[in-house]
Amino acid sequence: MNADTPRALPAFDAPLRRPVVLVVDDTPANLTLLAQVLNKDYQVKIAISGQRALEIAGRSPPDVIVLDVMMPGLDGYEVCRRLKADPVLADVPVLFITALSRPEDETQGFRVGGADFILKPFNPETVLARVATQIKLKVARDVLRDRNAHLGRELERRRREAERLRETTLFLMLGLAEFRDNETANHIRRTEEYVRTLAGWYAARRGAAAGLTPEVIDDLAKAAPLHDIGKVAIPDAILLKDGPLSADEWVTMKTHTVRGAELLQKAIDRLDHDAGPMLHHAKQIARHHHERWDGSGYPDGLAGEAIPLAARLMAVADVYDALTTTRPYKPAWDHAAAMDCIVQAAGSHFDPVLVEGLRANEAAFVEIATQLKDTPGEPGAAAPTAPMAADAGEDPR
Repeated sequence: MNADTPRALPAFDAPLRRPVVLVVDDTPANLTLLAQVLNKDYQVKIAISGQRALEIAGRSPPDVIVLDVMMPGLDGYEVCRRLKADPVLADVPVLFITALSRPEDETQGFRVGGADFILKPFNPETVLARVATQIKLKVARDVLRDRNAHLGRELERRRREAERLRETTLFLMLGLAEFRDNETANHIRRTEEYVRTLAGWYAARRGAAAGLTPEVIDDLAKAAPLHDIGKVAIPDAILLKDGPLSADEWVTMKTHTVRGAELLQKAIDRLDHDAGPMLHHAKQIARHHHERWDGSGYPDGLAGEAIPLAARLMAVADVYDALTTTRPYKPAWDHAAAMDCIVQAAGSHFDPVLVEGLRANEAAFVEIATQLKDTPGEPGAAAPTAPMAADAGEDPR
């Protein structure tokens, strides 16, 4: 069968084997009579005590248990309680059969988990009818359970397929972006880990109000590498220019935010319900990671918390990485200088709370930068004698 072919659901068919009925009574005559009544239609097992019944049921769960109430040692009510406390036996229906006829006795039977209550002396046809009813109900419950389990597996299979599709989409997009851009794969990995670190700190600070569950944080981190996907639409003469951009080139370069969001929206539309939250975060990041806290950024001039949190996280991560690595338009800064620049821009360029988070996680950022540093000689690698730049600059790359 092809992996994409839906599996058939189990049907409500009659069981292929004869159902097993466990009869429990401390009176041999009652056991014999009940066995005679049930033997024609069912496999009958007998137990002469409550403890023995639990042992037999524990080895091989029956389909129905016909259980006397008044027995020495463990009475029927206690046996039923123990059966219902066992996850393997909890779904086996228990029919009490007893000479106790008070309403409170019947109520007690149902309270401990019994499915039916038959009075002695019993009518054999009544016993057969009640047992048959419980067998049918159990078959239906078992099939529903199996069907639900099957559907659960099918949903999980489709979820994994959707996840693979999203991962493939991400891989292709990143591959295209890396092919066009002059930055390195390590830039992508570093910013992913910077975002993950900041988001984890923010979640701890704000608690449930932040809405940053571990799953959301993971989605944000996975979305971060797509922040510059719109650069695939920027001409090479601008994207790969060795030096600062002219005013007109800058205008063109800044369009990568909108182009990236449009590209990701197309992916979301194509994937439809399988798109998942990660691509939606990626779209926010791509469009808004150059917005500024004071509203002076682009493309939409958003300010403060109107800027999506995903984009605010990315802004800090991206600028920190841009400052501490060599780019065509600037040499690398050291960590202290980069921190000083970002801290001074808190409340103007950056969310001041996230800048506080950066300061609280300086050691983690340095460790990430060290572990994922660029290889000397490749794009983004620090120049051995790079002088300190005068300021962060305005180049949108």
